[in-house]
Amino acid sequence: MKSSMSRAAGAVLGMALAGVLGATGVAQAQGRPSAPAPASGRAVASGAVQAPAAVIAEVEAATARQRSLAPNARTVCYAAHVQDVGWQAAVCDGQVAGTTGQGRRMEAVVIATRGVGGVCANAHLADVGWQGWACAGEGAAVTVGTTGQARRMEALGVQVGSGGVGAQAHVANHGWLNTVAGNPVYAGTTGQALRMEAVRIWV
Repeated sequence: MKSSMSRAAGAVLGMALAGVLGATGVAQAQGRPSAPAPASGRAVASGAVQAPAAVIAEVEAATARQRSLAPNARTVCYAAHVQDVGWQAAVCDGQVAGTTGQGRRMEAVVIATRGVGGVCANAHLADVGWQGWACAGEGAAVTVGTTGQARRMEALGVQVGSGGVGAQAHVANHGWLNTVAGNPVYAGTTGQALRMEAVRIWV
């Protein structure tokens, strides 16, 4: 009896915390991908732009370079598509993709990992909502978001095949939000019409 009351109290507290977090700018969760990232290959989210081959190749090559420096390390590399800038160069392991202090929206992101069994990503977009999970296997890149639509990305969900992932979003009117960690994680905001301007990801 005491155990079931404790679980019920925990559930109520969890719902209350979810409400508080949602009200203070944390993105609301979108269900987990139905399966972990595939062993190889990649998939594009419904309605997502496919990044140019050169951008995908750069992000995938960056993960290979990082892995060659530390063969047993977990690594993630990513590149952002930014308003009036286009695709930026790949960055890795907690570096900043996007811009801060310029009022520019992130519109899309390409992500690749090594040492974690692949990656899944999901973008929350203005006037669209959650786009849907797309996954890529070890060393392959996945793309979420849009380009050419002047559509802001508001939040980003990331899940890896094994272990955990961390992220931090820079959002209009808030600056850097608190870091989030887990598997999956959600960085940014939903329901506030605020643009993501930059992101950091690590595994």
